Amino acid sequence: MRNSGVSKLLNHWDQMVLGNFELTKFTETASVKKSGTRRLLLLSVSAGSGHVRAAEAILAHARADFPQLSVRHLDMMQLVPTLFKKIYSDLYMKLASGLPEAWGWLYRKTDHEPTGSLAARLRRTIQQLCSRRLFDEIAEFKPDTIVCTHFLPAEILATAVVEGRLHCDVWVQVTDFDLHHFWLHQGVSGYFVANEELAFRLQQLGVPAYQIVISGIPVMPGFVNPPDRSSAAARLNINPLKTTVLMMGGGGGVGLQVSLVENLLTQHPDLQLIVMAGKNQTLLRSLQSVSDFYPERLRVIGFTNDVHSLMACADLAITKPGGLSTSECLVMGLPMLLVHPIPGQEERNAAFLMHEGVAMRADDPATLQFRLQRLLSDRDLLSRMRAHAYALAKPKAAHEVLQRVIC
Repeated sequence: MRNSGVSKLLNHWDQMVLGNFELTKFTETASVKKSGTRRLLLLSVSAGSGHVRAAEAILAHARADFPQLSVRHLDMMQLVPTLFKKIYSDLYMKLASGLPEAWGWLYRKTDHEPTGSLAARLRRTIQQLCSRRLFDEIAEFKPDTIVCTHFLPAEILATAVVEGRLHCDVWVQVTDFDLHHFWLHQGVSGYFVANEELAFRLQQLGVPAYQIVISGIPVMPGFVNPPDRSSAAARLNINPLKTTVLMMGGGGGVGLQVSLVENLLTQHPDLQLIVMAGKNQTLLRSLQSVSDFYPERLRVIGFTNDVHSLMACADLAITKPGGLSTSECLVMGLPMLLVHPIPGQEERNAAFLMHEGVAMRADDPATLQFRLQRLLSDRDLLSRMRAHAYALAKPKAAHEVLQRVIC
């Protein structure tokens, strides 16, 4: 009885929410537009940096190579009420960094959640309540196609398509090497995925093959056309002939430890380290103090958009297995030593990359040092991993997306 009462309440809310939208705003199609320019809207969510970077990559390639296309990128977290943003985005970051096992449980639990469950309906109702500004932006821009690099806007817009409130193509760009239930929605026009395995899994779930494009995960143009190692090393003032390891901890420098950096420099006297601290100012200052003792062997970098130049200098990357950062490594042909995966999507990314022979994983400092020593002492192994990375990479991912939405 209690669930029945809640269900009736949700039906009432659905009618109120959907009834308040001006349906005529979303029914204009490309055929009645005054301009012949096709319009593409990219929607991301700043819960982590990868979803935003994927959208920015598509935007950058569009501006460089598809001048006939009018493109706009919106971060949905800039369009929702502050309370929703704190619950949605901030809670993800706190769970992922502070309580990763809790996030892993939530990831697995929701991956098997029935579409019509009470929790799913409640989530969709709350999302609709917070999406008014999103629909206002869509009404103003009048896109022919929308590409969502996060499942939140994909779910909201797929519902609008099914209910006849939105009349344009809505595509989903999956930004991991895994496929969570949240990415799948009736009403979307299709899916851009990283590899053949995800395409197969989608078809097993009933998605027709014509709705699936094996594009890869979009990366910025700098990774597709990187500088040569010598010129990149010259800008960093490091020796291009020395073995160089790039350490990345995500946008916030999560997982990087000063003691680990010091140990690596001590135990590998011929090693050069480039360490990205991201936006973590405390970590940045601590590492800069360490660099005073190793002026020729340690380069500490804060937040930068020039990651492709850092990768061009490196023989190996120590990184978290985010979908975007590892895709960038693949395009650069950079072998990976994976650390601190978030349970859920990053755990599954790591499993895929290790299976494909482009990465190893280290779950503690001792294992990291052991496997780093193995990789640095076995040049043939590093070469094989680099070859596998190039073979697995899809540098034209953004172009695949753009060519599909233009047609």
